[in-house]
Amino acid sequence: MGTRSLTRVIEVWKDDNGKQKQEKLLTMYRQYDGYPSGHGQELAEFIKSGKVVNGISCNETSKVFNGAGCFAAQMISHFKGDSAGGFYIYSNNAKDVGEEYEYHVLVDFNTKQITLKCYEIGYIKRDGSYSNKRRLLFDGKAVDFEAFVLKDE
Repeated sequence: MGTRSLTRVIEVWKDDNGKQKQEKLLTMYRQYDGYPSGHGQELAEFIKSGKVVNGISCNETSKVFNGAGCFAAQMISHFKGDSAGGFYIYSNNAKDVGEEYEYHVLVDFNTKQITLKCYEIGYIKRDGSYSNKRRLLFDGKAVDFEAFVLKDE
């Protein structure tokens, strides 16, 4: 039995009035290894492998994500490869698909920064009862995710 997870890529920007806006671009389902030290760590490594830009320079030598849409496309390619199964694209409204973890990758158009959030879906409370809600485990930069995983083990 696998540890299922959802990964959502969310584009973030400020409108002309300075109000923050968000739009879900992609929801990717992973059938197994969705826990933080598995998919979470792999996702953080992928995020750290490049930088967000607005326009591609012919002089660029490092890996770039030309906005949130480009990031989402590269993420699918990175994780899916050319094999069947394991990863699927789901509706942006998908929930309650057996996921134990949910990851939000927020790509900010204005600041060119990527933030990673990790949620646990359904968990045992301190009193031993079960909560069917999501709990935020991590909210920050991908470079800090490894320390979070190591602390949690």
